[in-house]
Amino acid sequence: MSSLHAHHGHGHHHEAHDHDHGHEAPREGRGLWMSLAMTAAFAVIEAGTGLMAHSLALLSDAGHMLSDTLALALSLFAVWMGRRPPSARHSYGFARTEIIVAFVNGLVLLAVVTAIVIAAVRRLQHPEAVAGGAVMAVAALGILMNGGVVYALSRERHTLNTRSAILHVLGDLLGSAAALVAGAVVYFTGWDPIDPILSLVISGLILYSTVQLLRETLNVLMEGVPSHLDLRAVGRALAEVPGTISVHDLHIWTLSSGTMALSAHVVVDDLDHWRGLLAVMQDLLRERFDIDHVTLQPEVLDVALTHGRPVIPIHPRSS
Repeated sequence: MSSLHAHHGHGHHHEAHDHDHGHEAPREGRGLWMSLAMTAAFAVIEAGTGLMAHSLALLSDAGHMLSDTLALALSLFAVWMGRRPPSARHSYGFARTEIIVAFVNGLVLLAVVTAIVIAAVRRLQHPEAVAGGAVMAVAALGILMNGGVVYALSRERHTLNTRSAILHVLGDLLGSAAALVAGAVVYFTGWDPIDPILSLVISGLILYSTVQLLRETLNVLMEGVPSHLDLRAVGRALAEVPGTISVHDLHIWTLSSGTMALSAHVVVDDLDHWRGLLAVMQDLLRERFDIDHVTLQPEVLDVALTHGRPVIPIHPRSS
């Protein structure tokens, strides 16, 4: 009886999960494809202009955009993998590919930031003349292009995957803005150090956002409790359901963006009432905490103690 109802919780999730992907799949990916094409083309233009104009701001932004091309390609791969159905070997499917890709994108961003900082320090030690006018023209075009890419990505389904891609492109947008300012300062004042200085400022902004992204993806990969949920609060809510004595072995983790899973052992008064109790708990978890992949194992108190499992109540209901 316990096994039957535990599998019932899994069945409910997969049905809802497949429905969600069927609804989002036709649109998801189109913005990524357009963004990939635009970013790759502009990276080549910006790198060529940066070399001719001796602008580190343009070259660093071009390097960032080349990394974005890789990031967007990885994001598209994650979308493709996420659409593959579950199998006997991968019973959860491949939705977590987006988490792995987001983590890899974060590491790539760290490498890009490091390269920009090293180049900026060297440029400050050995200044080079910058062609301000050319820098301003390409940077202005970059702002328009990156703004369009951000808009296209914002229309995608919001996941850690698309968030990491947007973070890359926002870094480009800031880089283009910095290059525009640097070009203007050089053009009107001739002060070349502004170019590497602004590169360092943008690197700091990118680094802050990248660390936040890496922390979030690592939490998912380590099966951590989602940051917006309180494990004990969820346990108390379950334990307060009439007919429940206590809850133990409670685990909550993220399968992929927007999809959370929960498993727990529930000590109950009477196993005969478990079917109705399970439905109440599933509804509670879905409506209050947005958790729809649920596996609950019912136990009666004497059975739990017989198997040597210490029953640690999580705010059990008042007698």
